[in-house]
Amino acid sequence: MHALAQVLAVDPVPWARAQMAFTLATHIILVPLGVSWAFMTLIANYRGIRHGDADALRLAQRWSKYMAVLFAVGAVTGTVLSFEFGLLWPNFMDRFGPAFGIPFAFEGLFFFTEAIFIAIYIYGWKRLKPWAHFWSGVPIVIAGIGGSLAVVAANAWMNHPAGFRLNQAGRVVDVDPVAVIFNKAMPLQSLHMLIAAYLVGGFVVASVYATAMLRGKRDRYHRLGFLIPFTVAAVAVPIQMVVGDQLARFVYNNEPRKFAAMELVPETSRDVPETLGGWLNDDGEVVGGIPIPGLASILSDPGEGTSTKIRGLESFPADERPTNRQATIVHWAWDVMVGLGTALFLLAAWFAVVWWRRRDLPRTKWFLRAAAVAGVASVVTMEAGWVVTEVGRQPWIVVDYMLVEDAATSSSGVWVTFLGIAAIYTGVAVTTVLVLRAMRRRFDAAEDHSGNSDLSGPYSPRIRPEPVGAGTQEA
Repeated sequence: MHALAQVLAVDPVPWARAQMAFTLATHIILVPLGVSWAFMTLIANYRGIRHGDADALRLAQRWSKYMAVLFAVGAVTGTVLSFEFGLLWPNFMDRFGPAFGIPFAFEGLFFFTEAIFIAIYIYGWKRLKPWAHFWSGVPIVIAGIGGSLAVVAANAWMNHPAGFRLNQAGRVVDVDPVAVIFNKAMPLQSLHMLIAAYLVGGFVVASVYATAMLRGKRDRYHRLGFLIPFTVAAVAVPIQMVVGDQLARFVYNNEPRKFAAMELVPETSRDVPETLGGWLNDDGEVVGGIPIPGLASILSDPGEGTSTKIRGLESFPADERPTNRQATIVHWAWDVMVGLGTALFLLAAWFAVVWWRRRDLPRTKWFLRAAAVAGVASVVTMEAGWVVTEVGRQPWIVVDYMLVEDAATSSSGVWVTFLGIAAIYTGVAVTTVLVLRAMRRRFDAAEDHSGNSDLSGPYSPRIRPEPVGAGTQEA
């Protein structure tokens, strides 16, 4: 019994961190599709109505059904995250809940609005007039954007808490909802995530059709299914690079601890190199990597160039900055995000140049292979960006107000819930994939040899089965 008690009596903080990281990393994969797929569906829907394009209408109808399934799964994983704030971080919610919870209240309103109009949009096929049905999908796009901005506002508040005052008992009072939501980090961080949602959603959906085209499905339906989302992603990439550059400078000016970890800068100095790879050893020294002389200083402030001073990790108290191991993780994630983001930009540029010259896709299979990989690459890029944001804030859960270890639950059984959540999420993921594959097979089986649905078009009258024996009686 004593040995069992020792096994169960584990430090809850690492397990709480692990569970939150796992559920967030899983849920965040669904967010881009929830935010951007409705927009891409409406593009197909508009084209189908405006130009009488049957393939575009068929895409819109199918995408709306896939979108509904993923929205339902995202609702489940998102709800788990909401409960985890109270279960894993009770001290944090007890003290800062009155401020931190405000953006989530707005996110809840956007979520229910999105759910209502998704139901109307799907139910409206064959029941609403074409343009009335199209406009019923617009609130889905708006609600998706609003919900994303609200959630990221809450995360940005953790980096730059504002809009409240602590009384003598350490309780939050005098909460200003506007100042909480529109905190210092909110504009750029929210815009960065919103554009990422369209970038990732576009590449993920396009990668499915790129894979199908590599397998010989080069008909107009699959070509259109590739072009719409890939174009959305290709437009988003250069915008994201500009926003990302501005956000990196914001971090340099306002979050020096995080920036030092991103650039792997142990000591305050000028003419700091941009180190590709490498890590901090136990003595806080940079080991390995490929240094590009002066580039980190130049990118931090182009006006000052190599004379730009970057504050090092050692200038902060050891208990108020990321550990050497955490700093290395942040740096690697930063390298992955920037590296893969650059690769996606080059892929988008390849597509743009060829389309501008020939109004056609690049004809080499290597382009489709790269586009097929881009879906996974974009998800990895987004996950790496969130690692930079979350691990770079360590050891704080609310910067300069509360440490992670002070916010966590004292329950030593957190590891049990982590294993349970991991098993449940694995089951949900497998089930979701099986459902989506079954839907695709059913959609394919419903088509005749001409490529048209053996049912009527999306806006045609619904076909009712004739009663048994109808047509057999003599006139």
